[in-house]
Amino acid sequence: MSATYIPTWDPMYGRGDVVVPLIHLALAVGVTIHVLLTKREAGSSVSWIGLAWLAPILGSVLYLLLGINRVRRRALNLRRPRPAARIAKSARESKRDDHLAPLERAGQRITGRPAEDGNDIRILRNGDNAYPQMLSAIEAARHGIALSSYIFRADAAGNEFIEALIRAKQRGVEVRVLIDGYGGGYFTSFTYRRLRRAGVPAARFLHSPLPWRMPFLNLRSHKKILGIDGRVVFTGGLNIGAENLIQRHPRHPVIDTHFRFEGPVVAQLIEVFAADWLFATAERLSGDLWFPPLTPVGDSTARVVTSGPDNDLEKIEFVILEALGCARASVRIMTPYFLPDERIITALSLAAYRGVEVDLVLPEHSNHPTVDWGSRVQMAPLLTAGCRIWTYPAPFNHSKLMSVDGLWALVGSANWDVRSFRLNFELDLEIYHSGVVRQVDELITAHQGTRISASELSSRPLPLRLRDGAARLLVPYL
Repeated sequence: MSATYIPTWDPMYGRGDVVVPLIHLALAVGVTIHVLLTKREAGSSVSWIGLAWLAPILGSVLYLLLGINRVRRRALNLRRPRPAARIAKSARESKRDDHLAPLERAGQRITGRPAEDGNDIRILRNGDNAYPQMLSAIEAARHGIALSSYIFRADAAGNEFIEALIRAKQRGVEVRVLIDGYGGGYFTSFTYRRLRRAGVPAARFLHSPLPWRMPFLNLRSHKKILGIDGRVVFTGGLNIGAENLIQRHPRHPVIDTHFRFEGPVVAQLIEVFAADWLFATAERLSGDLWFPPLTPVGDSTARVVTSGPDNDLEKIEFVILEALGCARASVRIMTPYFLPDERIITALSLAAYRGVEVDLVLPEHSNHPTVDWGSRVQMAPLLTAGCRIWTYPAPFNHSKLMSVDGLWALVGSANWDVRSFRLNFELDLEIYHSGVVRQVDELITAHQGTRISASELSSRPLPLRLRDGAARLLVPYL
């Protein structure tokens, strides 16, 4: 008779079969609790919870890396408080007595900033027009220069700015330069290195080569600010790069629109830079060097609107929604990328349904084909509602402009997409002035090239419509 085999339990055998499921269970439960307590959007919440449970451990790790808004917590710790006098002033009643008075009141409550009277606003076209004025302002600076840019290349255009900033530092001007950690070159930024070697205080926004800081790769400062002595600010959509020098015929030309602001609203713009600089470096900028007394110099009313994944979450989008709700006659929009959420699509459609002329102007081809594909899906409900959608041929226009009823305009850095409204740190300005708004209207109207029809969209081949639908799913990441 053969011996009977009696199995014995090896304490080392199968331990992983027990430990790994327990780790997965603990992580998935933790993710679920955190999502339920912190996330507002049902779709995003369901996606993260599902990923945590259905992708053992990996799903939870992805949430820890990409799903938690650490930027908001850090911003709360470092946020620069506004002067008490400005907070008190922001509580003033709207001085408007027309149908846009609710928009002014809403903007005040959304942003916490007053609509400042007495500003001079000038529109600048492309680097050919804007760069010489910006460089002259840097050369004339006597006290402080604040420069923030998403892209700041060390090329034929950028080198002139680098050298001007270095000269300003050498003659005793306080200079601060903030470059986005992604747009300014993630692996290396030649502009940053040259400025630092020359002793110019420069920082890279949310940049780190460390793997555990990689989540910040998806969060970008898209703002463009050049402040001179706390009295003049250039801002808008214009980055610093040779592609914006149209008259020099670059290989990939980019048309853009920038603005020069002088007057009381400049203090709000410098406050935005100071808050970002504090966030990036922990250095506070204060005093008359950065915030001198300002007096009225023009007849335009303006207000800063910022947006980002911190205390300013969705504020630009909220202002846009309020503006669309107040519109009675016309809404004109020009944007290089159009991938908003359903709230914007609905608000535009409702404006058209009640008889407002809604014109949306887009490039025929942007520099991101995937965005172009996804935007085609967004067009169908707008065309059904009666909105008019226009495209214009190359060169690519990077301008971000909006007007309502010829009385109000929104200009700045924010594109009409989920990235700008939710992920990027953006800077726009409301403008209440018929003359400036009229110029914005003219710029938008001048680019109304080919009108898109609903039949044109629906008659496209099935493979193209499937491609566009798939691109639409990537809206939060494009």
